[in-house]
Amino acid sequence: MNARAHWDEIYGTKAPDAVSWYRPHLDRSLALIERASPGAAAAIVDVGGGESTLAGDLLARGYGNITVLDISQAALSIAKEKLGSGAARVHWIVGDVTRMFCRPRSYDLWHDRAVFHFLTVPEQRAAYVQTVGQAVRPGGHVIVSTFGPEGPTKCSGLDVVRYDSNSLHDQFGPLFRLVESSEELHRTPFGTTQQFTYCYCKIE
Repeated sequence: MNARAHWDEIYGTKAPDAVSWYRPHLDRSLALIERASPGAAAAIVDVGGGESTLAGDLLARGYGNITVLDISQAALSIAKEKLGSGAARVHWIVGDVTRMFCRPRSYDLWHDRAVFHFLTVPEQRAAYVQTVGQAVRPGGHVIVSTFGPEGPTKCSGLDVVRYDSNSLHDQFGPLFRLVESSEELHRTPFGTTQQFTYCYCKIE
């Protein structure tokens, strides 16, 4: 099964709050986004946004230039339905971030919670980093979160790569200046905890 079919099956068979990564609100991400891009006109892309509540929360905070990119059409369809009329205010893209072209300097802020750790092949990670460097404007912001060193080794039946802040930032290189990093213990809907690592960078 290819990646798109895998995620379409996951999102097509499980309720939004029945997946381990679900949070009612991505508080850590929202706080970082508001610090990095306080202006409501900031162009923000949420990579792997799928069924996440982030787009809706950003709309509620007055942001008006939001893109959600996900490999799963099923996930985006569910997200649009949840947002109702607000879905028309979001730009939706179905695509594999490692195999697509983004218009150069399209975004002020790139956000990814839990996509990068699924890239287990070095070539995939290199392609991802190249896409970020192309898509985000100079002086723009990049927020990436992955499973931490004590996080799961698998998720949704797939292997993942775990990172601390140093090893995660090392994947991106000197173009990305690390502003800060942090760890978060995510409480899953099943009552377990998962360690996440956050890195917030600026593109020089």
